[in-house]
Amino acid sequence: MSDKALVVLSGGQDSTTCLYWAIDRFGVDNVSSVTFDYGQRHRIELICASEVADFVGVPNVVLPIDTFSALGGDALTEPGIEVANATGRESGLPNTFVPGRNLIFLTFAAAYAYQRDIIHLVTGVAQTDYSGYPDCREETMQSLQATLRNGMESEIQIHTPLMHLSKKATVQLADALGALPAMAMTHTCYNGERPPCGTCPACELRAKGFAEAGVVDPLMLNS
Repeated sequence: MSDKALVVLSGGQDSTTCLYWAIDRFGVDNVSSVTFDYGQRHRIELICASEVADFVGVPNVVLPIDTFSALGGDALTEPGIEVANATGRESGLPNTFVPGRNLIFLTFAAAYAYQRDIIHLVTGVAQTDYSGYPDCREETMQSLQATLRNGMESEIQIHTPLMHLSKKATVQLADALGALPAMAMTHTCYNGERPPCGTCPACELRAKGFAEAGVVDPLMLNS
C-alpha cells in the first residue's frame, strides 16, 4: 500500500497544521499538496499556500475550479457580499459557507491522487469549528470516502487530524509538530487583510485559540 499523501492546502492555519501532520506521519518525501483556485475573492490564499509549501519543501500544484465564483451567493466568492458575524440564512449557516466546496475539493484531490498512486488525502476540516459547516463533519467525510472508493475502485483514505480538536488544541498540535514558524506565512482573515482585520469570525477564532493555548501567533509578530 502506498505511503504517499496529498494535503489539501489552503494557506490557512488548519491546513498548514495538517501539512506538518502528514510530514510527521508519512515523511516529507512522500507528501505533496494541492491548492484550489476556486474563484475566491482573496488571492492571497494562493500565495500563502505556495509560500508554506516552499518553506516545508513539498510540491504544490494549483488546480483551477472557478465555478464557485460563477455560482456566487456567499461572502468568500462574491465581492458584493460582506462577511457577516451572524448566520443571516434560513439554514442557520453563516454567509461564508460555500456550498459543496469541501466535497468538490476532495473529489478533485482524489482524482488527482488516483493518477499518482496516492491513497492518503489529508484535509483540515473540523466539526468543532464554530461555523458548523456541514461539509466539515465526520459523517460527511466518512460518506464521501465511501463514495470515492466505490466510484474510483480505490483504497483512498481521507484523514482529518483536526476533526475533534478545539482551536486551542489545534495550536498545541501545531506547536508540537514544529509548525509555528510556518504560521507566519498563513492567511485566515475572511476579509483578506494582512495584517488580519482581527474582527471577522475567522480572525476572532484564531486569536482565541492562540490565546487559550498561551502561544503568541507568529502571524501577529510580523504584523
